[in-house]
Amino acid sequence: MCGRIANTLPNDAMAQLFSARPSNTLPEVPNFNICPTNGVHVVRSGAGGRKLDPLRWGFVPHWYKSPTDGPLLINARAETLAEKPAFRAACRERRCLILATGFYEWTGTKDGKRLPWYIHRRDQEPIAFAGVWQDWGRDDARQSTCAIVTTAANTHLGAIHHRMPLILEPENWSLWLGEKGKGAARLMQPGAEEVLDYYRVRVEVNSNRANGAELIEPFDAE
Repeated sequence: MCGRIANTLPNDAMAQLFSARPSNTLPEVPNFNICPTNGVHVVRSGAGGRKLDPLRWGFVPHWYKSPTDGPLLINARAETLAEKPAFRAACRERRCLILATGFYEWTGTKDGKRLPWYIHRRDQEPIAFAGVWQDWGRDDARQSTCAIVTTAANTHLGAIHHRMPLILEPENWSLWLGEKGKGAARLMQPGAEEVLDYYRVRVEVNSNRANGAELIEPFDAE
């Protein structure tokens, strides 16, 4: 599961890092509390090369009559990605990279409280989530939408949640984007234990209206 992300990297830096041509309508950064249905930064590859585009986080299958016609599909399980009707075509033809600098996960307490954790790369580099995308609608209602691919958590991250996003290393970006032909399926497994780390953050992030750099500052509950 991945239900909230943060992105603090400037647009021009993202474009340069991923060798992508940036759209003129990218979401504003920094954003420390990106929620489902918000715009996210996405790298897609096509005949004209890579492009950095704004996509709606929340995949909308082509048969939905409106973006709210069914479940909000913000994640897609790697184990069933090639089989689920909503995702199987996108798995073959429309894979992308969804960019972030970190994401949040929650653990519960016996008294029902939700304790947030901020998860980031140990090397402080940006995160490239494996994603799939889908264009939905027509004319003025047309929009590009996406979902983050998830896998079973590795042992380290499994201490706070049983699922984790599929995170791709730079040497695998081209393969996932389809630039190196077939073989992307072999990437759909939990990441190495040493890639990610996490720490507690303040409960203010529990509100989707909260924002600001303080949301990702470590919080010592003691």
